[in-house]
Amino acid sequence: MFTVDPIGYFHTECTSTYEVPRQATRTSENEGIIQLKAGCQFEQALEGLEGFDRIWIVYRFHRNTHWKPKVLPPRGGKKQGVFATRSPHRPNFIGFSSVELKAIKGLKLFIANHDLIDGTPILDLKPYLNYADGVKAERQGWLDSLEQEKEFHLVWSEKILTQLDYLECVWKCPLKKGIENRLKQSPFPYANNRVKQISAGFYELAYRTWRVNFSIQEELIKVDSIASGYDKETLEGIKFSKWDDVPIHQAFIQHFI
Repeated sequence: MFTVDPIGYFHTECTSTYEVPRQATRTSENEGIIQLKAGCQFEQALEGLEGFDRIWIVYRFHRNTHWKPKVLPPRGGKKQGVFATRSPHRPNFIGFSSVELKAIKGLKLFIANHDLIDGTPILDLKPYLNYADGVKAERQGWLDSLEQEKEFHLVWSEKILTQLDYLECVWKCPLKKGIENRLKQSPFPYANNRVKQISAGFYELAYRTWRVNFSIQEELIKVDSIASGYDKETLEGIKFSKWDDVPIHQAFIQHFI
């Protein structure tokens, strides 16, 4: 038995696990900040790291309370042993990610291409080395039998661009980048990704407390509109909600009647 003391914490707009991408290196606009603890001589420990484009982050899945010996990956449709996946439901709740290092300012590390949520405890940092970490493996286990994932291109309708602009400008509620990240990584329904099929070719993404309507045609995703995820009783004030953004939804509905 041993204890681990975090060296710092991660800060980002992503507050829920479903908001972060499955493969972080494919989402270049996903950014955040690692804030290291003061008074620990970490300023000296960072010397030389600024010259690396990528770094490894070792961290703790702090939202997890238990692990699972078998998990359902987002690809394949079949449960696999957790040690054969990148699932966060691991025995010691430890994760690691390769991220892009944008800058270091004091005890703050500015990174991109991450797959962490806000508040993640950081346990260690290491440089990414091409000669050691960029080794290409010939076999990829159960993934070898799967088709290569498609690269999707997003097209936004004028309607949803107007809706998102209103929410960001009037209510300081930026949603576009997060929605784009979610749809590019996994637009089809699977366990716990908050996407459901409405009809042939048409889908709905539950993003935070909003519902995003979109359609898929081959490699093209057309994002049509956004609507409130609250029921009628909540929006009319009949039913109490623990969420504090209900007034934003009410104003949104009134504005776009």
